[in-house]
Parts: sequence; structure tokens; C-alpha cells
Amino acid sequence: MTHEDYRRALDAAIREYEELGAKRQGIDKRLAELAQTIGTLSRLLGLTPTVPLGLTDAIRLVVRGAGVPMTPTEVRDRLQAIGFDVSKYSNDLAAVHTILKRLNESGELRFIARGPGSHQYTWNRPSTPVGLGPDILKYMRESAAEREAIHVADEDLSRHSGAAAKADARTPRRRGSR
Repeated sequence: MTHEDYRRALDAAIREYEELGAKRQGIDKRLAELAQTIGTLSRLLGLTPTVPLGLTDAIRLVVRGAGVPMTPTEVRDRLQAIGFDVSKYSNDLAAVHTILKRLNESGELRFIARGPGSHQYTWNRPSTPVGLGPDILKYMRESAAEREAIHVADEDLSRHSGAAAKADARTPRRRGSR
């Protein structure tokens, strides 16, 4: 295989990787929606809703599926909506605050200050496995920019060649010239 073959193979793998990451985000969002639906329907049927997750994993599920920044109170309320039993904690909001702070410190969540005494958290972790090093991620970003530049150049070329063909059609040709 040539260097160019390896480059094409890498580009194809990067495109597939990006597509699968987008699908994963959609699946994560749908799982969070379904968990909330299951919790709501269970309560409406008089069943005791339960979610087989620890508090940390449940908070990850809620914040990742929300798609928008959330306050700690909104996180607690969403936990209750999906059927997570927060009543087992003596101070459920304090437990949520503690987990949110830990997830922020680990880089999974991002803290957003909204003024005195008001703040929110949002999901901060893209779908990037640990196996991709910084050099590969840099190549992926550069390849995406290069693909965009090629696409724009192709559009300009097709517009230019279309205009040139029209101009050629209007210009009379001399004998013996092509």
C-alpha cells in the first residue's frame, strides 16, 4: 500500500468514527427520554418506579440526555421524573450538588455561572475513546477543515467552468483553433 492509500483509509475511518459518534449522541438522548417516559408511565399506573443505577450514573444519564444546561434542582427533579428514588438521601439536593461538583472536577460536566448563587451544569464529554491520541485528533480536525476547503474549491471550480463554458459559447472561433 502507498502513503496515499493509508491516507484514504484513515480518512474513511475518521468519517465513520464521526458518524458513529453522532449516532451515539442520538441514542444517548433517546435513552434518557425513554427512561423519563418509563418513570412517568410507571407512576401513572401506580407502580413504584425504579432505575437500576447509582446516583452518579443516573445524573450522567440525565445531564447527557438533557442537551441543555441544568441547575442542580432541575437535575434532582429530572431524576425523580425518570423514577430514581432520591428519598433515600437525607438531603437529596446536597447529594446531587456533590455529584455534580465531582463530575465537573473530573471534566465530564462543565460548570456555568449564571450570576450570584445561580449556576448550571452541562455535558462536556464528546464521544472520544481513550485510544485516540492528540496527534490523531489533530489530524482529524485538520482533515475536516481540508475536506471543507476542497468542497468549497470544487464549488468555485464548477461555477467558474460553467461561466467559462458560457463565455466560450459566445466567443466566435477562428479557423484552425480549437
